[in-house]
Amino acid sequence: MSEQKTAPKISNQQSKITAQSQWQSYIQHHKLMAKDSLSRLLKSPASSFMTWLVLAIALSLPMTLYVSLENLKQLSSSWDQTSQMSVYLKKGTLERFANNIVNELEQKPEIRSAEYISPEQALSQFSASTGLSDVILGLDDNPLPGVITVMPNLDSQNTEALEALQQSIQQMAYVDSVSLDVIWVQRLYQFMELGQRLVWALAALLGLAVLLIIGNTIRLSIESRRDEILVVKLVGATDAFVRRPFLYTGLWFGLGGGIIAWILLSIGLYWLSGPVDNLISLYGSDFQLKTLGLKDSLLLIFDGVILGWLGAWLAVSRHLSTIEPK
Repeated sequence: MSEQKTAPKISNQQSKITAQSQWQSYIQHHKLMAKDSLSRLLKSPASSFMTWLVLAIALSLPMTLYVSLENLKQLSSSWDQTSQMSVYLKKGTLERFANNIVNELEQKPEIRSAEYISPEQALSQFSASTGLSDVILGLDDNPLPGVITVMPNLDSQNTEALEALQQSIQQMAYVDSVSLDVIWVQRLYQFMELGQRLVWALAALLGLAVLLIIGNTIRLSIESRRDEILVVKLVGATDAFVRRPFLYTGLWFGLGGGIIAWILLSIGLYWLSGPVDNLISLYGSDFQLKTLGLKDSLLLIFDGVILGWLGAWLAVSRHLSTIEPK
């Protein structure tokens, strides 16, 4: 009776040991295939490096455009006066009336701030910016009107709201005209949107190119190891077992291409940072060139790994089925 009771326990323990040993064997085979595939690539460093370099160029091109667009967005967001309105007052408007208009404008929720510039201040600023102080001193009368600079609390792309605000200010007393120029800002945003779509299109095309490069490389590797594959299949190896080293080969190709692409981009951005900083300093801006952050760097390398693995999987799935022992 005692032997019959202990038999199921022994059977369960044996099944647990068997499952655990199978899992350990599975993990051990993955480690072995990863090391073996990497060592095969390193045995032919010249051809492997050429493949890595081609993949790196294909991966770095769309990322270069992406970083350029991000820097352009950062630069455009720092232009606080993109939708600034200039409210020109009628000539002879007293300063106290102008200040009343400023107070009335600041009460509007659509306006962030308003500042009055007197005709004398406008003339002084014009003289300082143009260097025509001698000519201006010879004028009998100040031709410049008083101006109120208005900073709307609206998006520059919301043209309907901006135009409605412009019309409401135009109807105020002592206002001669209201100037609003956001056409060039709208064009800039349209160009950036077009650039984003071009980045996605280029990324898709170059991603397809990466898949083709990896697929062709894996196909050649399969053909060079055809006899080895036949022998392994003869002893009962499954397609998953045979496919595994080639998948790791594609993964190593994608990882190497992503790392080299990151290195190339980092060097290029560092090389450009000096001239860009010197150019920006001439305009008195605090803009700083955006480089590859941790998120973008990991995304670049991860994309390379995924494309490498996917290209290898597609190539192996297509060509491995044609190699069968007779």
